[in-house]
Amino acid sequence: MPVPHPPHPVETVPGDPACGLLLVCDHASNFVPEDIVLGVPEAEFGRHIAYDIGAAGVTRALARHLGAPAILTRFSRLIIDPNRGRADPTLVMRLSDGAVVPGNARIDEAGKAERVARFYEPFDRAIDAAVAAGEAAGAAPVLVTIHSFTPYWRGVARPWQVGILYDRDDRLSAPLIAGLKADPAGLTVGDNEPYGGGLPGDTIDRHATARGLPNALVEIRQDLIAGEAGQAEWAERFAKLLRPILRPAA
Repeated sequence: MPVPHPPHPVETVPGDPACGLLLVCDHASNFVPEDIVLGVPEAEFGRHIAYDIGAAGVTRALARHLGAPAILTRFSRLIIDPNRGRADPTLVMRLSDGAVVPGNARIDEAGKAERVARFYEPFDRAIDAAVAAGEAAGAAPVLVTIHSFTPYWRGVARPWQVGILYDRDDRLSAPLIAGLKADPAGLTVGDNEPYGGGLPGDTIDRHATARGLPNALVEIRQDLIAGEAGQAEWAERFAKLLRPILRPAA
């Protein structure tokens, strides 16, 4: 029997606030509460337009490896995209990769404000609280957000297995890119690919750039992390890369 009210819109994975790392998964879930009718066919919720396939599993596994706190969404990006600034026209998507979202087509400013208050702001507050906990423990965290991307875009194969996105601050992204390129698996690594970094108002901009915290946005190709085995493999790979960065040898 369906629950009458949705769960809290944010999942918080506990971790050591003094570890120096905060993990965030902006598009972890494809959940839509019953009281929000988007009018999108059920099959669309299995696609990347609703959530980042595999990203939540990688985030939770990486948090376990490193004992780090993690913040994950519990709502679909089709409701509202927390990785967008409040003024971004794609904050509430009316059309996403060819799929029309009827429930968003005529949403007004009041409707947007209600979704901001219900979903976006709790996510922001959870990240703020986790950053504050790290600072209080004497270890202002680096911020790593975990995403995934489709193997093809408009019929063209994407060559990268993984990409690292960043703006002007490459303190974290540079060693991650170097480490991934040195991986014995012979990875094709995107440097600000398959998307450009530095989106004004996105999660990293709001919570890391604004505070001067080192940061990186990780993009992993979805076919590589669609199952638990792939999620575990990539979480272990990033754990090995992050450990020496977070705890450099004396």
